Amino acid sequence: MSVPLTSPSPTSAPTRPLPIVRTVADLRAAVATFRPARVALVPTMGALHAGHLALIAAARAAGAERVVASVFVNPAQFGPDEDFARYPRDEVADAAKLAAAGCDLLFAPAVSDVYPPGFATRIEVAGLTERFEGAVRPGHFAGVATVVTKLLIACAPDLAVFGEKDWQQLAVIRRLVVDLALPVEIVGAPIVRDADGLALSSRNAYLSADERARAVTLPRALAAAREALQAGVPVTTVLTTVRTRLVTAGFAEPDYVALVNAEMQPLETLAGTARLIAAARIGGTRLLDNLTV
Repeated sequence: MSVPLTSPSPTSAPTRPLPIVRTVADLRAAVATFRPARVALVPTMGALHAGHLALIAAARAAGAERVVASVFVNPAQFGPDEDFARYPRDEVADAAKLAAAGCDLLFAPAVSDVYPPGFATRIEVAGLTERFEGAVRPGHFAGVATVVTKLLIACAPDLAVFGEKDWQQLAVIRRLVVDLALPVEIVGAPIVRDADGLALSSRNAYLSADERARAVTLPRALAAAREALQAGVPVTTVLTTVRTRLVTAGFAEPDYVALVNAEMQPLETLAGTARLIAAARIGGTRLLDNLTV
């Protein structure tokens, strides 16, 4: 599912400053003042765009009366050759956007607060993490699962909202919540797309003008693939066509293009509801996208 990008309605009312806490103790104390209201957590890595802000709206729509957002660029989910050092960071702008979107509290911890000296615990989710993103980025999902578990324990929200663009990540988080019996509802929010269909991502800022023009091939190829699958074209043929379209448009050979079920298992035939997923690099930027079939 995806939603088009829309601009917020203009308002003459000044935006209130957003309270910011930086330690788990202060986070818990602030959340305690919200109770008995229903509290949502929206974890992010910052560099916020309309897709992130839609998560705030999704939290409200799911019944949250108070919304906490976290901004933390998690080093544990970046590989040694990935973009941790250059990942965009702008806390002042992020806080202003969150305040305008109706967020109630920002949790912005330092790395040393999340991973104190001697930190030695890691959460791993077997099975779901062994293909696709997990195969391309070894250790990535252990970093995601560990930090998300820590955030959920620290905030103790009633619900937490994650975007569907990172489809495999959402599946991993749902699995760990069930396995660890964490008392939180996980809400998946639809992908927010630019007017031409490209899924919003903080990494889109890395794209040159030419790369941005060609990047739209990814959502368009997936949309055409969905139509072909629904028309009965064999899965293998459809996936090969997506790969060919991407390479022809200037992408590197895709990391993966697949049709999967809810357990992230590859499907050779379309039966019931499935998900088309893809990841490919154009220039120096790696893009992810997915569509329900």
